[in-house]
Amino acid sequence: MPVNGTIPYEPSLFGTQINIHLVLEYAAFFVAFRYYVYLRKHRTDTISSNNRLSIIIGAIFGALFLSRLVAFMENPPVHLQQGWIALLNNKTIMGGLFGGLLGVELAKKVIREKQSSGDLFTFPIILGIIIGRIGCFLSGTKEFTYGKATTLFLGMDLGDGLLRHPIALYEVVFLILLFAGLKRFEKRFIRFEEGLLFKVFMIAYFLFRFCIEFLKPNTFFIAGLSSIQILCLICLLYYQRTIRNALSHG
Repeated sequence: MPVNGTIPYEPSLFGTQINIHLVLEYAAFFVAFRYYVYLRKHRTDTISSNNRLSIIIGAIFGALFLSRLVAFMENPPVHLQQGWIALLNNKTIMGGLFGGLLGVELAKKVIREKQSSGDLFTFPIILGIIIGRIGCFLSGTKEFTYGKATTLFLGMDLGDGLLRHPIALYEVVFLILLFAGLKRFEKRFIRFEEGLLFKVFMIAYFLFRFCIEFLKPNTFFIAGLSSIQILCLICLLYYQRTIRNALSHG
């Protein structure tokens, strides 16, 4: 945790400053992948190893492309001024998730895989996002995951002297609750439909992000919405059938 509560947290090792967000980002990928491997070993996977690999490759390329595109669309004029290196480095988990989804669907069409593939990825993805968001929080205002200034008791100084909504912490708490809720959901309902667990995760997470974006100092270009909020609406539209079924049975 930050020394004396100071954020951004910038530890040093042998005189070298450590980018804690980058460290935790790599840790998120490693831990999430190891968790996925563990789950696959302890569950019956109806998809062959070769097809599962093709699906993962599709997810990676889809995530790489759309995570950069959505990040760029958050504020095109600013990102264009930053140059190509910054354009390649800027990314957003929302674009990564939806891009990964589209990449998976494309890969499945190419290899003619009919089985749903998302359930096995759900909990590793949530765990990875939680670890990554802790890194975002520790980076304070150096990462655009901080909120607007607030007078609420939840406000924190994230590095610029203002009390702001700690958006990254809000998300960590939400994801922990979502993880626990989906674990319970899995035991009770998941046998009814393959892929339902992943759909519920995507709907819940994108709905949460749509709402929480209003607490960020975003640039709202279209209809008073940020690029991430527009992506959230597209994702919810993508899952409209699942949402309608849930509402009709609720």
